[in-house]
Amino acid sequence: MAKLTIVANIIANEDSVEQVKAELIKLIDITRTEAGCIQYDLHQDNENPAHFVFFENWSSRELWQDHMRAQHLADYQAATKGAVASFTVNEMTRIG
Repeated sequence: MAKLTIVANIIANEDSVEQVKAELIKLIDITRTEAGCIQYDLHQDNENPAHFVFFENWSSRELWQDHMRAQHLADYQAATKGAVASFTVNEMTRIG
């Protein structure tokens, strides 16, 4: 199974940037200990602080899907309900 790269874009509502940021930061350490997690890095746009990007590498799609079903992701979603304007995930494969 090929390694899976995930690019997740999270856009917080303008009045919820710090709340969303704090909740996203909580995900980092616990996710990095999950089976299959190779890389899990959070970025914040320099010009639009409401825009966050997770750049992730997983050893398999199955283990990434386990991550997506984890309790800490459910807790994040509950804590940020109504605070996120958009969320998109791209599953990618490195080709070069």
